[in-house]
Amino acid sequence: MAEWVFGVVDRLGSLGVGLLILLENVVPPIPSEVILPLAGFRARTGALNVLAVWPAATAGSVLGALLLYGLGAWLGYERLHRLAGRRWFVFVSRRDLERGDAAFDRHGGKMVLLARCVPFLRSVVSIPAGISGMPLVRFVVLTAIGSGVWNAGFIALGWALGENWERVEGLIGPVGYVVLALLAVGLVVLVVRRLRSRSAAGTAR
Repeated sequence: MAEWVFGVVDRLGSLGVGLLILLENVVPPIPSEVILPLAGFRARTGALNVLAVWPAATAGSVLGALLLYGLGAWLGYERLHRLAGRRWFVFVSRRDLERGDAAFDRHGGKMVLLARCVPFLRSVVSIPAGISGMPLVRFVVLTAIGSGVWNAGFIALGWALGENWERVEGLIGPVGYVVLALLAVGLVVLVVRRLRSRSAAGTAR
């Protein structure tokens, strides 16, 4: 992964950083924990323009987030609500969806802003934002602020660590795996609870 990131950044410069961060938002396994520190290191050596790296990375974050926001908006609350009523749809019930939508209405801004600094969640939070119909301008501003802070921090780490920039991935990578594991467990719990609920309802009849 690191060698591939090196190649893209060396060929395309700051534009490559922006494109990689866009992909990272859409395909979370591509880690910004590798891309951004490398960009900071390359900027330190003079291979990249330090004044262009951060805006390019943040623009990539916003564009990637907009793609997933658009997916959520296309899916929409009403369509998802109808799907939740189908027997084969085991991921979430209508009641859970209604609760989640109400929570996002109350705290959606905080969720979008803070999730930008959490591995994996920084990508997927755009989908419920689109589903809930968060105003586009608000979504873009919050995404730009949260992503800008994340990007600046990791670019600065790469600059400070110099040739040891890979250490950032070693420090932050395990956090991403923990988040993924927790999400996987949560998904399994939701599916099991949904199946049990349907089984109990069928028995009651």
